[in-house]
Amino acid sequence: MLPQGPSGSTVSQKPAGRKKRGMSAAGRAAIAEAQRKRWAAKKGEAIPLKAAQKPKRKLSAAGRAAIVAALKKRWAAKKAAAKK
Repeated sequence: MLPQGPSGSTVSQKPAGRKKRGMSAAGRAAIAEAQRKRWAAKKGEAIPLKAAQKPKRKLSAAGRAAIVAALKKRWAAKKAAAKK
């Protein structure tokens, strides 16, 4: 006879444990690129060139100043609310 749980079912449920970890799109792309290089090396083909990456975007001085001003305003409001 199989032992039955509190629900009367013989099917065991998943134990509550760690969550499954995900992988970012960049991580998957890096793994895929490495695999393509390994296959090319095994087949004796020329290693395919990686697509040109977009240049990193830079924050302008005006944009940075706007962010700093907004943060200062937010913190001032939070501190004022805390004093009440």
